[in-house]
Amino acid sequence: MLALEDDYTDIMRKAQRGTGKDAAALARETELEPALVLAVAGGREQPTEEQARRIARALSLDPGRFADAVFQRWYPATGLPSDVRHHINAPHPSNGYLLFLEQTRIAALVDPAGLPERLLRAVADGPFHLRYVLITHKHADHCDATADVARAFPDAQILIHRHDAFAIGALEHRAMKLQDDEHVPFGEAEIRVLHTPGHTDGSVCYLFRNLVFTGDTLFAGSVGAAAGDASTYDDILKSVRMRLFALDEQSVVLPGHGPPTTIAQERRHNPFFSGV
Repeated sequence: MLALEDDYTDIMRKAQRGTGKDAAALARETELEPALVLAVAGGREQPTEEQARRIARALSLDPGRFADAVFQRWYPATGLPSDVRHHINAPHPSNGYLLFLEQTRIAALVDPAGLPERLLRAVADGPFHLRYVLITHKHADHCDATADVARAFPDAQILIHRHDAFAIGALEHRAMKLQDDEHVPFGEAEIRVLHTPGHTDGSVCYLFRNLVFTGDTLFAGSVGAAAGDASTYDDILKSVRMRLFALDEQSVVLPGHGPPTTIAQERRHNPFFSGV
């Protein structure tokens, strides 16, 4: 069982950075001792239920959901879909996936990173015919094996958002540089591209039927850090709220880190969102 990507200290740190509230500001708003706020943020002291809720309110987090994260009261009840294979992109702690069509054995590799031989073996073990290489964003732990995969499968089409395409070097010139709401055929259906800026300017999610590969935009119980050059913390929250939470609630979320979840569970349990 995969651990949640973020514990409450990660959630708190992301919200502090996003709202611009340091420990002193947080202490003033919560009427908690600055030393306690620092100890909680550093994971050296666990807050009480009431303290957790005060901190959450000051950081515009959902108080009950943040308290659930503090006391580890929630974990997503979601299994891996039958048409997806999962692997860890070792030595990175990131998720890679193979989406495949059972009858035709056509596959798409999501986020080619880590040791290339593991990825090539994953395709060979199908065996699958690799049709696409889908990159959710520019960070190395999601795309640093792209060149090796491209050499092994020269007919596979590489997809990456145009804002992040520079990350794959010379391969940018043979990649499909994406914009929002593009569609590519996959068997008798399509893979839809959702531009979800915030973690990076070119972060995208890939939607196939009721599966959505979210990269570092949405995790079970959290969101990615706002690390874009132009996009912001508000952008990543808007991307999740307006694009991902608009999907069917039963859609299975396959994130770049941590366990799978569903849109329904994130709408009900993710502390970065209230009343959605």
